[in-house]
Amino acid sequence: MQLRKTIAPLLTATALLLGAGSAWAQEVTLKVHHFLAPNATSQKLLLGPWCEKIAKESNNRLKCQIYPAMQLGGTPPQLFDQAKDGVADIVWTVPTYQAGRFAKSEVFELPFMIKNAEGGSRAFWEYLQRNSLDEFKGTKILMAHVHDGAELHFATKSVKTLEDLKGLKIRAPTRIGTRMLTALGATPIQMPAPQVQEAISKGVVDGASLPWEVVPGIKVNEVTKFHTETGADQRKMSNTIFVVAMNEAKYNSLAPELKKVIDANSGAEASAWAGRVWDSTITPGRKSATDRGNTVNVLTAEEYQRWDKATQGVAQDWIKDLAAKGIDGKALLESAKALLSQYDK
Repeated sequence: MQLRKTIAPLLTATALLLGAGSAWAQEVTLKVHHFLAPNATSQKLLLGPWCEKIAKESNNRLKCQIYPAMQLGGTPPQLFDQAKDGVADIVWTVPTYQAGRFAKSEVFELPFMIKNAEGGSRAFWEYLQRNSLDEFKGTKILMAHVHDGAELHFATKSVKTLEDLKGLKIRAPTRIGTRMLTALGATPIQMPAPQVQEAISKGVVDGASLPWEVVPGIKVNEVTKFHTETGADQRKMSNTIFVVAMNEAKYNSLAPELKKVIDANSGAEASAWAGRVWDSTITPGRKSATDRGNTVNVLTAEEYQRWDKATQGVAQDWIKDLAAKGIDGKALLESAKALLSQYDK
């Protein structure tokens, strides 16, 4: 009996030590999924470097297996739910590919809102924390960012004025992008970015609303001859929101010291870094077009005002959509604009 009393505490202590040792030795490979090619900015300049950083800071206890171009299956609109349901551990995605589901967050996609991706991304992160985290239940948002701003890219049409846009079939990224193009007099066709090059080459669309960043990556510069953009001191025509989302249960399963590594590489600063990455792609993206002899038209100040005025109803319609859900869209729009003004550079 005495022997049992002596051994029992020792066994308990040994079990606790083994458990602690097991937790300390935890090694995790994270399945990271996105919808673009491995040479795209999303992997080459964002997810790849991020994964390398968390591996280094965790002494290689956190590793990534990146699956580009929907290699885990599904379609781009399904990516968020893949993170939520655990099909992937982490995804980089456009949540608003699911029209209407992320209604509060899509305020950052309204026309002529954002000047640059760094300030816009910092503002979007803060806005999300204040106003729309409930739209991302089941995940932990690691980064929230916008891209470098959508410009218009055309196969054969040189667009300089509103009148030039009339009746043109143009790819739209999301429902807000669709409404913007409709307000400008174009005929929008909504589709994910990977489908755009083929759609233009086959004449399904006359052009596309896309950021410069993605143009060379999906070879849109090879099937277009003309591009229309806003000036350097002007707000972009439109934008698209992105999140790096992690399965919440996967995050919660990590040892505390591994959670700290994830946390140290998430949040406002990580989101601003993602924005800087996209801002850095404007010049090379544009150059990929001009090197082929393509023409870039910049909206004049007068024309910019016309386009801005023509699209003001898009924000009003968005406010009405939210009102139908019992949400004060006007207050959310004011919140977004105040944050953008705070972080604009």
